[in-house]
Amino acid sequence: MDNEAYPIELHTPDISAYAKGNVGLDYATSFDSGRSGPHVLVTALVHGNEICGAIALDWLFKQNFRPQQGKLTLLFCNVDAYRSFDPQNPQASRFLDEDFNRVWNESTLDGPRQSQELARARQVRPLVASADLLLDIHSMQHATPALMLCGPLEKGRRFAREIGVPAIIVSDEGHAAGKRMRDYGAFGDPASAKNSLLVECGQHWEKASADMARTCLVRFLAATGAASADWAAAHLPAAAPPAQRLIEVTETVTIKTDAFRFVEPFKGLEKIARKGDPIADDGGTPVLAPYDNCVLIMPTRRLGRGQTAVRLGREIA
Repeated sequence: MDNEAYPIELHTPDISAYAKGNVGLDYATSFDSGRSGPHVLVTALVHGNEICGAIALDWLFKQNFRPQQGKLTLLFCNVDAYRSFDPQNPQASRFLDEDFNRVWNESTLDGPRQSQELARARQVRPLVASADLLLDIHSMQHATPALMLCGPLEKGRRFAREIGVPAIIVSDEGHAAGKRMRDYGAFGDPASAKNSLLVECGQHWEKASADMARTCLVRFLAATGAASADWAAAHLPAAAPPAQRLIEVTETVTIKTDAFRFVEPFKGLEKIARKGDPIADDGGTPVLAPYDNCVLIMPTRRLGRGQTAVRLGREIA
């Protein structure tokens, strides 16, 4: 089990105090400064077993933080999955029926399909659509350095640089299995000023992921103008963050058969040295590096047909 390879170092916070919210939507709370500025949205628990975001939002609530301009909304997304979290089987609470972060296509949201995740996505959809700037806090299966997923557009890359952490920025298109929340609507429109980021803070249950979630949250609030520079400085590590580097995803490997297997137990950010070197085998079809120094982004353990196995990228100078 994953918790044998990665011990659970974090405790799930009790978020029941935030259940009622104040916008007519469970687990959604807005603070309006009364001054002009963007509507800034921070989301956690898109996946119920990724608890670092819940820890970060719980911490911010307990600071009694209020935005100095614009409006700030804090949203816990898949709370029902989170409630089912069991440290003895921690992967089981990623979702209840389907992945909340693959249902954000308009055709899916407006279509006839029903699931617990789709019902919640339809509930929070107007709130997500109303936001000008979004930070969606996640974590990863493997203990690899944190990643900022900024999407395929230049505006996302620019936004990631403004936040300044984590050190690795990944520019990618998402997943064949369905659209992510960070790509929904105007967030994915290059002509719109709306912008979004998805941060993968580290391994799901390591202490460092909670530290990164809080650091990224504070820097996001400062970059969007919701927090003052002085407030942010008081809640950030003293050391300056390392210089960032950008990895551009050139293709996504989607699993086609039930016999998909990696050639090695990759964890992420490995470099495949030569074009044509093997990465995986998908039911007899080899998956090969498309170029020298190909970087593997977030190889999965969830080897299900139709799911993303790994993203392949190259570092951009």
